[in-house]
Amino acid sequence: MTFTWPIMLLALLLVPVLALVYLLVIRRRNAVASDAGLRFTSGLRGGARRHLAPALFLLAIALLLFSLSRPKVVFALPHLEGTVILAFDVSSSMKADDLKPTRMDAAKEAARTFVKKQPRSVKVGIVAFSDNAFALVQPTDQQDELLQAIDRLSPQGATSVSEGIFGSLAAIAGKPLRLPENATEADIVGMDIGHFGSAVIVMLTDGEHTSRVDPLQVAEVASGAGVRIYPIGLGKPQGATLNVDGFHLQTTLNEGLLKAIAEKTEGTYLRAEDEQQLTEIYRSIDLQLTSKGDDTEITSFLAMAAMVVMCVGAALTIRWFGRVP
Repeated sequence: MTFTWPIMLLALLLVPVLALVYLLVIRRRNAVASDAGLRFTSGLRGGARRHLAPALFLLAIALLLFSLSRPKVVFALPHLEGTVILAFDVSSSMKADDLKPTRMDAAKEAARTFVKKQPRSVKVGIVAFSDNAFALVQPTDQQDELLQAIDRLSPQGATSVSEGIFGSLAAIAGKPLRLPENATEADIVGMDIGHFGSAVIVMLTDGEHTSRVDPLQVAEVASGAGVRIYPIGLGKPQGATLNVDGFHLQTTLNEGLLKAIAEKTEGTYLRAEDEQQLTEIYRSIDLQLTSKGDDTEITSFLAMAAMVVMCVGAALTIRWFGRVP
């Protein structure tokens, strides 16, 4: 608990003073009654009940004085919050039709459904990767912008899973990140981009990788930044045959690589063999990213509690003694 005006806590010193004054009044009243040869009866009008109502009034005053300090408490309520990067593989292999109508079209349709269901507290970014990675939309809560970016996606080029991860990390960090030229494994793994524990990357790809940089080294960078990766394998294990510029190319799903990336970043690998299954996979992704505590001032609650206590004391006094002290 914190206080906006902690100096006002000194006002609570009035509480023992008022309690002492009350005791002195009671003693004086008893002394006067004794001198007059009177005594208080012990029934309904006597005993502890005689002091209950004043005690409630004193409690109400204490609550009001405490509220003057404007106390704040932290309510940590679990809710969806964080950053999700949808990283789309837009290489030529995404033209394969082992997901109907194609891998790319199925991924786009499922992504649209996913975006529409996200609350405003979740920022979603769009990254497209093939030979290189491009952030089409920086993390935002503007769903129209995200949906338009998804509609513009089209497959072309080769595949670099490592570039896809790097491009997604750059979107999360909000700054350019590039794979160093001729970088060693130690150079890549040792990169420090900061910590983003409330961010995840959902990577839609067939896992075919053609660049020189090992994706697992880049996944190590993501792990060090606290970013989980959920690779979604698109297609069937037996793959499909593509016709690219008159050449027949066989494209297959590299599940081994995608599973290793998920394991290294404490994410989960999921495989989609059709559009319906891909939509279900999106629903299963755990996006309970954080439980944020907000400082909430409780002055009004304390004032309300004081009024309730005061009303209870008044009601009891009227019921028992027919008057308000």
